[in-house]
Amino acid sequence: MTSHQPSDGSLDSADLVVVGAGIVGLAHAVDAVRRGLSVAVVERDERAVGASVRNFGHGCFTAQDGDALRYATAARTAWLSLAREAGLWLNEGGTVVVARADDEYAVLAEFSAARDGQAVLLDARAVAERVPVGPGVVGGAWLPMDVRVDPRQAVHAIAGWLARRGVRFHWATSAHAVEPDAVVTSRGRVEAGRVVVAVGHHVHRHFPDLAERSGLRGCALHMLRVADPHGRRVDPAVLSGFSLLRYDGFTACPTGPALRARMESAHPGLVGIGLNLMFTQRPDGDLIIGDTHAYAGTFDPFQAEELDRQVLEQTARLLGAGPLTVRERWRGVYASAPAPFLVATPMPGVRVVSVTSGIGMTTALGLAPEVLDDLLA
Repeated sequence: MTSHQPSDGSLDSADLVVVGAGIVGLAHAVDAVRRGLSVAVVERDERAVGASVRNFGHGCFTAQDGDALRYATAARTAWLSLAREAGLWLNEGGTVVVARADDEYAVLAEFSAARDGQAVLLDARAVAERVPVGPGVVGGAWLPMDVRVDPRQAVHAIAGWLARRGVRFHWATSAHAVEPDAVVTSRGRVEAGRVVVAVGHHVHRHFPDLAERSGLRGCALHMLRVADPHGRRVDPAVLSGFSLLRYDGFTACPTGPALRARMESAHPGLVGIGLNLMFTQRPDGDLIIGDTHAYAGTFDPFQAEELDRQVLEQTARLLGAGPLTVRERWRGVYASAPAPFLVATPMPGVRVVSVTSGIGMTTALGLAPEVLDDLLA
């Protein structure tokens, strides 16, 4: 690792300075450390509190397509390595997609045929053996390559591992200006060989023109933590027919458009709120359930109870359970844009990187090495 000493009056100096300590920023720090570079991370909060801790903790690798599938495949290997090295909790139970209609099962059958062993079709009985579900299930699919982490622990464990490897974190430190060879912060200047700006949907705070050209905005999600009504260990993540409308690997199937048309006709309100009916189980047994999707540049601070009600009602129906006991509620916000990834060069030696499709936990650790290959070249 290169030794860097800041000049007089500077806060720090490193081969790579990362702005943002969410999963995208940390992914770049991880790859830089593995290359032997010195790294400094600037984060405006005292710890990561954004989208990287407000998600399902679902490594949804298999359902991706195109570049996202390539990044996800690489990220899976990186997650497994970090689980061993950083001591973070990781479950390799895969994902079960529950089909409650014949056209949902048809999409899964096409997906399974196209993915050569990455998706195993299940009948209704096999679905019920793997995950708790209510009546009306016609079948499903198991995606064995997917994993789960605890989002409330994972990013903090990675940050701790990086700190032990010599990465210097400047917490509660705002980045005021980004320059080709430095980041000017609220605590002083951090000199940089290269800079990665990974601030999610807040790109406009540093590069407003870039954010506007990219069509970047926020996507707000309603999510909840509930007590498991069945008291059962659930190793896989669980997706539903609504999920088949949201992941590119499924929407690329020939029967995908017909499924969407039927869902929009049968459930216009639920499709309208962007419901991705799914859940994962935390290590303590509680379920993370959700989620809805709304898009804006700036969100009102008021959280509509109706959206939570819909999520709770539909999850209870999926589980075949009565009213669910809510432990916590929150709203996550991630970056969204027409393109699934934003990688831009606003000035020499600087890259702005944002996963603009809600799959940062799934892809960031595979995206970062390709960004650094280009940046360091």
